[in-house]
Amino acid sequence: MTYQAVEALRLLTERGETLAVAESLTGGLVAAELVAVPGASKAFRGSVTAYATELKHQLLGVDADLLAGHGPVHPEVALAMAAGVREALGADWGVATTGVAGPEPQDGQPVGTVYVAVVGPGADHSEGVADFAGSHKVAALRLNGGRTEIRRESVRSVLGLLVEELVEAHSGERTGKARAQDTEQNGGF
Repeated sequence: MTYQAVEALRLLTERGETLAVAESLTGGLVAAELVAVPGASKAFRGSVTAYATELKHQLLGVDADLLAGHGPVHPEVALAMAAGVREALGADWGVATTGVAGPEPQDGQPVGTVYVAVVGPGADHSEGVADFAGSHKVAALRLNGGRTEIRRESVRSVLGLLVEELVEAHSGERTGKARAQDTEQNGGF
């Protein structure tokens, strides 16, 4: 189990908050990393592995036009997956992974292109429309290595992003201006 998984679950449990996971390229590895931590059930609600593109729409509510226009490997898709799983599983926080682990490029995206996202309290995804007024962040990754390394680093990255957001969301130090600057640095999403 990774430090990130242990720390994320510790923070969530301390605050009485819950987590849901949406996975594509990681195929269940994020959920497996979380459930390896004793006591994970206090905060971890469950996961959806939506490997096929149409399942991202059907199970997680990702907009079909977004998927058709940009494909499944896109920062907005990662955010919509995180928001969708959060809503579907009734969790306070949702995280998502989408990307290309290889061995071949997908939809014009090179191997190692990965997006990880976190959506937390205050965000709304009702009626298929995402409102990210609350805590949310997406990170674009360009990973090297083989399929196994890319998937493992994606797990570490999404859990690390979750820990960062949990700390920042509860620190009281963040302002709306700081949030706007963060999202601009992450491709404006």
